[in-house]
Amino acid sequence: MSTQSNNSEFFQKLISNRQSVRAYKPDAVEKEKIDRILEAGRISPSACNAQPWKFIVVDEPELKNNIADATSNRVIGINHFTKQAPVHIVVVLEPANFNSNFGSIMKDKNLPLIDIGIAAAHLCLQATAEGLGTCILGWFNERTVKKLLNIPRRKRVILIITLGYAATDELREKKRKTIEEVVSKNKY
Repeated sequence: MSTQSNNSEFFQKLISNRQSVRAYKPDAVEKEKIDRILEAGRISPSACNAQPWKFIVVDEPELKNNIADATSNRVIGINHFTKQAPVHIVVVLEPANFNSNFGSIMKDKNLPLIDIGIAAAHLCLQATAEGLGTCILGWFNERTVKKLLNIPRRKRVILIITLGYAATDELREKKRKTIEEVVSKNKY
């Protein structure tokens, strides 16, 4: 079997195995794995090579629990699992370069936010390759997170990614639209 075929099969399996993990083992995540995950985010593509991100690794237990508190909501019962994750990666939007900002205005697209999404996907896929689970969170108290991490007021926290060893290796059935629902050819 060719290397290209092996790579394709590996990548398809990686994508299929990546899922949002909402139950974690208490085991610490090895620094080497975290470093490779961060490198995957760092080398992610971005519009005009803007790289509009900063990744803050939060693994100090008390601080991590305070960040977890900022992600959960008792009233509507979401994100209570976040305290279980031994690591949180906080994704901060950094200023994009002139070309990216100009393109965003001219094409009415928020290119830096698209770039953040691409980087988050790379982080999560590398984590899956490392045998780790992740969950991308958009629901959190941004003001609290910024205060806890000394993030300047003018900065935006876009995502928080929980990271750790999944409590179970079981893969859930993915509920996705059919290919016909999401793909067309040559026209809408």
